[in-house]
Amino acid sequence: MLKKNKFKIVISSLIILLPILFGLMMWNDLPDTMTTHWGADGHADGFGAKAFAVFGNPVILLVLHILCLLLTLSDKKQRAQNPKALGMVFWILPATSLVVNAMMYAAALGKEFDLSLFIPALLGIMFIFMGNYMPKVKQNRTLGVKIPWTLNNEENWNRTHRLCGKVWVAGGFLMLFSIFLPPLYAGIVMACVVAAAFMIPTVYSYHIYRVHQKQGVAYAPATRSKAERRAIRISSVIVIVILIATAILMFSGDIQVHCTDTSFQIDATYWTDLEVAYARVDTMAYRTDLDVGMRTNGFGSPRLSMGVFENEEFGSYILYAYTGAKAFIVLTSDGETLVIGMKDAEDTRALYDTILEKTGAQIAGAS
Repeated sequence: MLKKNKFKIVISSLIILLPILFGLMMWNDLPDTMTTHWGADGHADGFGAKAFAVFGNPVILLVLHILCLLLTLSDKKQRAQNPKALGMVFWILPATSLVVNAMMYAAALGKEFDLSLFIPALLGIMFIFMGNYMPKVKQNRTLGVKIPWTLNNEENWNRTHRLCGKVWVAGGFLMLFSIFLPPLYAGIVMACVVAAAFMIPTVYSYHIYRVHQKQGVAYAPATRSKAERRAIRISSVIVIVILIATAILMFSGDIQVHCTDTSFQIDATYWTDLEVAYARVDTMAYRTDLDVGMRTNGFGSPRLSMGVFENEEFGSYILYAYTGAKAFIVLTSDGETLVIGMKDAEDTRALYDTILEKTGAQIAGAS
């Protein structure tokens, strides 16, 4: 199957990498930090360096693409698969790469668009497209609703996928209609549709299985080929590595502040370091009643919150803090607001006292 589809594999892979060419052409016009992810509410919630945005996203999608093709085409049952159904595997990620990277570059170049409308519409079209082909997918181990009851009985597979196609198409139209709702309700609709798209076929398949049990219908256990077992082992290793890397990223990292005679420097894991001269500090205060607001650019995890934030009190400002910090140093320098929040309130207070002492004079607003 791999050799037979070599041309499609090459073309689809090149399409995934095509946005890199645009990124290189526009390199000098792109900002150093670019939006790389948006939440379901349409707000940017993920950012990365220009090099990662241009090269990293397409490469990650390419790895996923190759992995999906390896798993799918190593299944011997795919030889009798409906060509249109099999085509979804070749072209979904290339289309995703073009759309996602187009959004990323548009945002980086200052083009405004309403993602609260775009995301439900895009997902709706995708669900309608995939739902249309679900009833055509023949029994296999890599495409469709792959649960024991469908894999071990062809009638169960066919009936489940006929219902699945209807549910996905109906869900797609609901997502399209949700663009007329407020963003919050549109997000709720999307979440409900996604949950129903997977739960309803699963419950229906189990219902068929229970009926078959009462009727005495035999369910033959499915066997895996050597290539399938090898592909599963490879994918399992990749998933484990990704999960470990994500866990390390989410729950590691530190913020360290080093005070010298003339300045203090913030060394932050996963974000840009910063140095501030004492002579340029205009005001400073120790606060325990601060609402940090919303991050518009930077890095966030269960451990760290850093980058450019915005709230009602300061507008746009820079934050270096541990997530959940209870005390903060708020200072202004050259007209910009900087907020620092260490892990413990005692550490924050000690740092505040050190900076205040190093200035060698009373700072306006110090408290």
